[in-house]
Amino acid sequence: MPEKKPSAAEVDALRREIEHHDYRYHVLDDPLVSDAEYDALMRRLVAIETAYPDLATPDSPTQKVGAPPRGQFAVVTRDVPMLSLENAMEEAEVMEWRERLVRAVGEAGGSGYVCEPKMDGVAVEIVYRDGALALGATRGDGVAGEDITANVRTIRGVPLRLRGEGAPRALSVRGEVYMTLADFEALNQQQDTAGARRYVNPRNTTAGSLKQLDARVTAARALRFFAYGIGAHEGTGLSSQWETLAALREWGLPTNPLARRCNTIEDVVAYHREMGERRDALPYEIDGVVIKADDFAVQAEAGTRARSPRWALAWKYPAQEARTRVLAIEVQVGRTGALTPVARLDPVRVGGVTVSNATLHNQDEVAKKDVRAGDWVWVRRAGDVIPEVVGPILELREGKPRRFAMPERCPVCDARVVRPEGEAVTRCPNFACPAQVKGRLLHFASRGAMDIEGLGEKIADQLLGAGLVTDPADLYGLKVADLEPLERMAQKSAENLVASIARSREITLARFVYALGIRNVGETVAEILAGHFASIDALLAAPEEALAEIHGVGPVIAREIRVWAETKENRAIVRRLLKAGVRPAGAPVAASDELAGQTFVFTGTLTRMTREEAEAEVKKRGGKSSSSVSKKTSYVVAGEKAGSKLEKAEKLGVTVIDEDAFLELIGKKGA
Repeated sequence: MPEKKPSAAEVDALRREIEHHDYRYHVLDDPLVSDAEYDALMRRLVAIETAYPDLATPDSPTQKVGAPPRGQFAVVTRDVPMLSLENAMEEAEVMEWRERLVRAVGEAGGSGYVCEPKMDGVAVEIVYRDGALALGATRGDGVAGEDITANVRTIRGVPLRLRGEGAPRALSVRGEVYMTLADFEALNQQQDTAGARRYVNPRNTTAGSLKQLDARVTAARALRFFAYGIGAHEGTGLSSQWETLAALREWGLPTNPLARRCNTIEDVVAYHREMGERRDALPYEIDGVVIKADDFAVQAEAGTRARSPRWALAWKYPAQEARTRVLAIEVQVGRTGALTPVARLDPVRVGGVTVSNATLHNQDEVAKKDVRAGDWVWVRRAGDVIPEVVGPILELREGKPRRFAMPERCPVCDARVVRPEGEAVTRCPNFACPAQVKGRLLHFASRGAMDIEGLGEKIADQLLGAGLVTDPADLYGLKVADLEPLERMAQKSAENLVASIARSREITLARFVYALGIRNVGETVAEILAGHFASIDALLAAPEEALAEIHGVGPVIAREIRVWAETKENRAIVRRLLKAGVRPAGAPVAASDELAGQTFVFTGTLTRMTREEAEAEVKKRGGKSSSSVSKKTSYVVAGEKAGSKLEKAEKLGVTVIDEDAFLELIGKKGA
């Protein structure tokens, strides 16, 4: 039970955080947090709503599974929902689950279980009608999923027709799609050979493979499948989970050979321990053990909650961790002046990758974990994108290493740092701090902002070091003769960079706003602001109250905009940019809606028009343009020397067209 009753606003914020992670995990297949962190958030919400029922709401994440499906595939609804599972981390929680089951159904709930490894894959449903594979679907929100039939048909081990004369006329099979570690490594070796980016982990790669629009891509990914249960069915006559697994195998569906019937809860504990010891030697990744009451009569009597069955439990293992040493704790300074402590680690393999750095976020986080330079620490990754220092191994601490303390002065410019009241982040207030100047310059030139090709980190260092640039406005005064003396900057490269800077003068208001680097104003918020204001002057003059009322902006971002706009150095840069000929224009009014709902990404060099002109043509027809490729992208228009965006489009199964096809699409092929 929580120590004190939280406010309704605090609980609502927790729900929104969980819903965001649901969307990232279930819809985008791009999680931001580890399973352990997500489980902790959900367990906290469950505990609050259990202790204080008046804080529970009908639309809470505890009342649903996952997130609604995306519109990219047809929606499939099911009569028997695919539920999630309640999680346990400790043996005591497993014992509590057993006791609840016994209270619900009597002594029959105290024995007779089936245990299986909990695969770290993607749950799907496969429907057979008259013995033939008729449908494959993602879990989605449990009731509604996405139709991925064409991709499911390519999965190894999934029969297109059930075996045996006793197969039911209608059968919904639930199971897990996964990729073996060997197949995943082979796929990454292919990526290395092709000079392409490596995939992060088997689970995310499996999820992405199942969402391919071109089933041939899925077929090349060596996906595999284990069936673990059934949903809707006609005439199976099955009475237990163990009997179901045997029947699935008879009908030609693979099941995990490590599944085991456990008579007692002590047998379950032993099984969990055994799988944990075998975990690293398994040919695939698992993150726990699934425990189910074997008898279907027990399952029926126990029933289900809105989100999970009462007769099943996922007993999870701790996230994958490795031990290494902190060589140093260094402080980095970002473009907004934020000081971030970073642990420099003795390189170690964690979750399939080599980790040598891990952020420690802020002074409070370092103090809470008491991590010190020289400490042996546990580092956790377990498939996450961002490695985490869990904490020090105190019994291995040598001597009395000094506690980390945030420096009183900026490590780059020596300005006295500040930590605003109520904030966890310490900042350098010096607008001219070289680290901030460099960060702002790189952000200004980035793809989603002014898109100045050729202005990378090394060139930025040289421009700043030579005194040629002190802020983004200085870019527009650069000449070829200024750039030629720089290292690795031949005449042609200098000419290309100057031309790219010149092209960036004609820019949309949204991209210009994003380029300014206002805190918390990303590309989406910049688009929203550009849709409400006719000019940059109107935006920067808008009262905080008016900004806060804009849907998608709110009071926090509104305040950040006002603080930025009222800083004299920022206003001076905007004036200088406008004086240098930068002309941010509001979004063009659509002349038609023929491309409404479609998003285009342009990559490479177009020969018949500039990228800005092509984006304007899209917007005139009601469509949208984006600087990054995602599964929501409708078309990628590939010009000459197309780069990573083309590779990502092919990976995600996004339709790729050339410039001629684009011109034909907008009716300008012969123009």
